[in-house]
Amino acid sequence: MAIIKPSLAKGTRDFSPVEMEKRNYIFNTLKSVFVKYGYQEIQTPSFENLQTLTGKYGDEGDKLIFKILNSGDYLAKAPKGLLEERASTELIPHIAEKALRYDLTVPFARYVVMHQHEIALPFKRFQMQPVWRADRPQRGRYREFCQCDVDVVGSESLLNEAEFVLIYHEAFSNLGLRDFTIKLNNRKILMGIAEILGKPELIVNMTVAIDKLDKIGFDGVNKELLDKGFSTEDLNRLQPIIQLQGSKAEKIETLKQVLTSSTTGLQGIDEIEIVLGYIEKLTADSSLIDRFVDLDITLARGLNYYTGCIFEVETNEVTMGSIGGGGRYDDLTGMFGLKGLTGVGVSFGADRIYDVLEELALFPESATQSTMVLISNFDKLAELYALPLLQKLRAAGISTELYPSSVKLKKQLSYADAKKIPYVILLGEEEIQHGLFSLRDMRTGEQRKLDEKAIISFLTK
Repeated sequence: MAIIKPSLAKGTRDFSPVEMEKRNYIFNTLKSVFVKYGYQEIQTPSFENLQTLTGKYGDEGDKLIFKILNSGDYLAKAPKGLLEERASTELIPHIAEKALRYDLTVPFARYVVMHQHEIALPFKRFQMQPVWRADRPQRGRYREFCQCDVDVVGSESLLNEAEFVLIYHEAFSNLGLRDFTIKLNNRKILMGIAEILGKPELIVNMTVAIDKLDKIGFDGVNKELLDKGFSTEDLNRLQPIIQLQGSKAEKIETLKQVLTSSTTGLQGIDEIEIVLGYIEKLTADSSLIDRFVDLDITLARGLNYYTGCIFEVETNEVTMGSIGGGGRYDDLTGMFGLKGLTGVGVSFGADRIYDVLEELALFPESATQSTMVLISNFDKLAELYALPLLQKLRAAGISTELYPSSVKLKKQLSYADAKKIPYVILLGEEEIQHGLFSLRDMRTGEQRKLDEKAIISFLTK
């Protein structure tokens, strides 16, 4: 049998024990904030019916959905004409009925509709699970990555939007980030812009193009808009809006003048003002809005289902792209037969957050520490003597290991160093005779003799 060289699929990663401890530090930090704001956790399957996912992310998003081939002879039921024509797009529904989830929002909408008689509205949930996208892998962009979503459905109140800004601020601050920007915009403002240009039917094309501004620049955006049906005159009117500068108040005032003939656009501006007002009243730090929140008209969020306020978060300490985003969706559950249920939610990009914290060395030492103390093993007598101590330390909530075999002390200490175990209990003949244990601090080399009770007291502190 030929030996297969082990390899990873592009855009995926293994996670070592240390990396998992750091990831869990992120998840636990986020979870504590979510729970504080009244959110409860759910989980959904890794794959969904293909029809559940398609048509929710736009044409470009649909292309990035990982399809799962039907089991067995998946070509047996495919129309021969499509096979002969090699019409791959039309062929997909016949050979793939399932797909890996693209995000957590659409599966959540499906969950709400299926469980609508079991949940109380407004329903506030958070979800931390992997998603998959058939994207081109690059720094900060993976094909398999974990999303941490917080959503509330069944409430039209803009208080939810304000609280998401506070959740973002609190969560990222708790993770140690100090310089980040929470960008706000409203899809109604973008719709208003499309209306004053006389192209409301091209709102999706406009938002998709504008959303690429950071990647392809103004020239690239203009070229794409021209290709999608906008005129040079449209671009001349759009340019100053996209390049809008000044404080949030100045931007809002300018937009009110520009969008004076669009009821939809003015409604979007009004919603932004209400959200900012809520934030101001919900925080004791009056400078939070000025320091961390920005009104960015170029923020479009390329997903079709957003209908109101939209969010995106970027760290200014590392070049990484967005580390969070989301928005209001008024009709997502309508696609599954439940009309009139509005929702709003945001997502945290856990994998990008990990890379940011790693680059900035923001993981605390406690995030990578699993075992607190290692009990040495000199011989069979010492091992038997150590077992009751091992049990008592664990019963006291102290993560403890007994080295499993009697080998040279140097090897045992090297093991403790490799696992970053801060303390080692040396248990030799002298310690057994006197009932005292030598506790070595692996970081300083300091060593002290303590009885069992004193060791437990010291380590629990």
